[in-house]
Amino acid sequence: MSERSRIITSNQPGPHQDLARRVERALTHPLRKPLAEHTREAFAAAEAWRTTRADMPLILDAGCGVGLSTRRLAEAYPDCAVIGVDRSADRLSRDHGELPDNALLVRADLVDFWRLALATGWRPVRHYLLYPNPYPKAAHLKMRWHGHPVFPAILALGGRLELRSNWRLYVEEFSLALEQATGVAAPVEAHDPAGDFLTHFERKYHLSGQPLWRLAAELPHRPELFPVA
Repeated sequence: MSERSRIITSNQPGPHQDLARRVERALTHPLRKPLAEHTREAFAAAEAWRTTRADMPLILDAGCGVGLSTRRLAEAYPDCAVIGVDRSADRLSRDHGELPDNALLVRADLVDFWRLALATGWRPVRHYLLYPNPYPKAAHLKMRWHGHPVFPAILALGGRLELRSNWRLYVEEFSLALEQATGVAAPVEAHDPAGDFLTHFERKYHLSGQPLWRLAAELPHRPELFPVA
């Protein structure tokens, strides 16, 4: 991967004017899209793996890409069970060494996986969203996690939720949406990885001279935010 990366450009001058309406709609009209069978199967396998480690706190690495962050989180938290989820079989198949015993990589649709995790009672102590696709065009707000109908399910799982991005506006919007949905304020902070890179993208953006941003929030487990039929 090249160590140079272009700065994100957008036709938005600030937080999207439709953000609050999108969040309110997600809170009042829970997503009812049918769950994909392949994700049901992948979740069942992940749940079986987690059950064998029921005494270990759970860390969820959502959108883990090639799984480097999952490996590094498992090494940093050896007493936790770390599950990385990504939809790309190609990314997950890349060889980055043997997984630690306390880590699992899962190919699944995150939208469905989050819903299944909430319905099954998962309570991650840490939940990472590391450099999600920014979808920088204003017309793509609904594709950003905080503009997506699944957003309340992400928050409802609880635990320490941490988002990192090289696009400050994404983190600012997420912070606004999070406070609207939960009442929890999570300030946007500059992030300096200091050479301890969790993902290839984090390394690439940092070495390109781009500022990195993050927020972290301690959230209660609140399944009522996303009632399951």
